[in-house]
Amino acid sequence: MVDLAARLEEVDERIADAARAAGRDPSGLTRIVVTKFHPAALVEQLYALGVRDVGENRQQEFSRKAAEVGDLAGLRWHFIGQAQTNKARAVRAAAGVVHSLDRTRLADALDAAAEPGEPVLDVLLQVNLTDDPGRGGVAPAELEPLAAHAAALPTLRVRGVMAVAPLDEAPAAAFERLHGYAQTVRAVVPGADWISAGMTADFAEAIAAGATHLRIGSAITGPRPERG
Repeated sequence: MVDLAARLEEVDERIADAARAAGRDPSGLTRIVVTKFHPAALVEQLYALGVRDVGENRQQEFSRKAAEVGDLAGLRWHFIGQAQTNKARAVRAAAGVVHSLDRTRLADALDAAAEPGEPVLDVLLQVNLTDDPGRGGVAPAELEPLAAHAAALPTLRVRGVMAVAPLDEAPAAAFERLHGYAQTVRAVVPGADWISAGMTADFAEAIAAGATHLRIGSAITGPRPERG
């Protein structure tokens, strides 16, 4: 717990330094702690340290962990992995935010999965910043129609965009493109001002390019346990 607190404090200091270097207010950034492969107990420890935003990218682990943790006031779960349409109900049941909406069929599935009286689901449109169509994310040319489609669904609320920097490109250049794609979405959904970008190795570049939500894993949680 002491080590976890120290890592969390160090990362938050680095985030604040990067924000100030970019002329931004650190309080405008949301730090999401990605707890992939770690036990639910780690989420509870993070919560005790004041963390209120946690992320997962595998549906089965996400659903199990959310059930184990239970209802903690103010805790918001972010689903950041690729979602299958037939798992939309399971994702929606636990997620406060879905970062990986990348096709109309998934938008329709998430909308149809809403239970009566359930709050609207915040979604981010994942953009593929590579030329590989096999990577997760919508192609930039298809982003505007996806935004319009998702925005028309009554139980979804389009919040902005998400992307992962390509491995073979400087992250600053990739995130600058994402900033432009965010403007494309805002032309369709004016209030969609979230940009989910930046992980442990590149969050400073993401902050400089306007990221509002950072997805930080092992720099805070420590090395991931071996998968069982």
